[in-house]
Amino acid sequence: MIPEKVFHHILALGEGWRVQQVDYLDKESKVLIRVENTPALWVAERCPHCGRTGVQGYDHAPERRWRHLNVCQLQSEIVCRPPRGRCGACEKIYTVRAPWEGRSRGLTQEFEAFALTLMREMPVSKAGEILGETDTKLWRALFAHVDAAWSELSWENVVWVGADEMNRKKGHNYLTVFVDLQTKRVLLAVEGKDAGVWERFADELFSHNGHPKAITQIAIDMSPAYVRGVRENFANATVVYDKFHVVSQVARAVEEVRRKEVRVDATAREHLEKTCWLWRKNPESWTEKEGRRWEQLSDKPLVTGLAYAMRLELQKAYASGSAAVARTRLVNWCRWVKTEAAEMTSGLLAPMRQAAEMVERHLEGILGHWQRGLTTAFLEGLNSLFSATKRKARGYRSTEYQTAMLYFVAGKLEIPYYG
Repeated sequence: MIPEKVFHHILALGEGWRVQQVDYLDKESKVLIRVENTPALWVAERCPHCGRTGVQGYDHAPERRWRHLNVCQLQSEIVCRPPRGRCGACEKIYTVRAPWEGRSRGLTQEFEAFALTLMREMPVSKAGEILGETDTKLWRALFAHVDAAWSELSWENVVWVGADEMNRKKGHNYLTVFVDLQTKRVLLAVEGKDAGVWERFADELFSHNGHPKAITQIAIDMSPAYVRGVRENFANATVVYDKFHVVSQVARAVEEVRRKEVRVDATAREHLEKTCWLWRKNPESWTEKEGRRWEQLSDKPLVTGLAYAMRLELQKAYASGSAAVARTRLVNWCRWVKTEAAEMTSGLLAPMRQAAEMVERHLEGILGHWQRGLTTAFLEGLNSLFSATKRKARGYRSTEYQTAMLYFVAGKLEIPYYG
């Protein structure tokens, strides 16, 4: 009986259960741990329907198996006929839940915990190969834990929110991801990027002990749909246009200037050949080769070079110590860009003029950056992390799979969750 006693202690079964027998199946390289209940189970058992004691054994359900952690590199399973009890108070009959059972049918808690640890670090299919289980069963376990843990989250202290779109797959398929910018965790992912996603977020706030009126700062890009959604659902919130999106829009304008100059000026085309990445980076990020290339171009009368200098000047405005100083620098920047564009008859600086007009239209929201320093940089970093995760997993089958993985890797959930 030594093996039975050892496994009884390993499984921490207590007095209500006992290991009846341990079998080794040589052909299958598998260990079967046969467990049964004892009369002591009914002493402390409470009816799940009415919560009272006085439950008596009724009969046993058909035999079930649960995959457990390997024993000496051998697959192991717990085999048991779960007892059914009858409540003396409400007279209802029910099947007793085994203490080792995980959230996913057919897996023990310990096996699920190990599987979830592997799934954080590698594709689910690869974890399945290591564990000798199908990825379908592992996904089922992941869904069960994520759903249970996420539904119990409290958002009562959420006041600073960021939102950004995340590409789901090729084409115009997007998720809008909402994050708590204080705790740096994902709150919600909703399919789409229209104003309606904000109504969904407001509804979920109520479900998690939060309230739309408690949200005081929201960092977003300049999407008109997002702006409308915030105004309609979060009246108390101040909109902060994220620094990353402002600078990236100006950077795209620089790229448009470069393309236009290459098309209309043969001399410029020769100078700008193979310099695409030079203008997309900050000077401190240039490679040694790119630095030498810049020295060759610095004395050339390139409109792209002027547009690039404008972009760098805008970035310097974000180094301002206060909103008042930043306002002055941004207003001066817009005036400078528009003046240069007006004086240039070729129209090459038109994209930069449009960028300056964009900054003027959204100036108050841009200046919100200096109130709290809000930024969706966490979201942008998350985009990179999740893109890498998608590549490893070779894509997800549906939005539900991608959302579950997003909560799993960035939601700071209590997983495994057996609450």
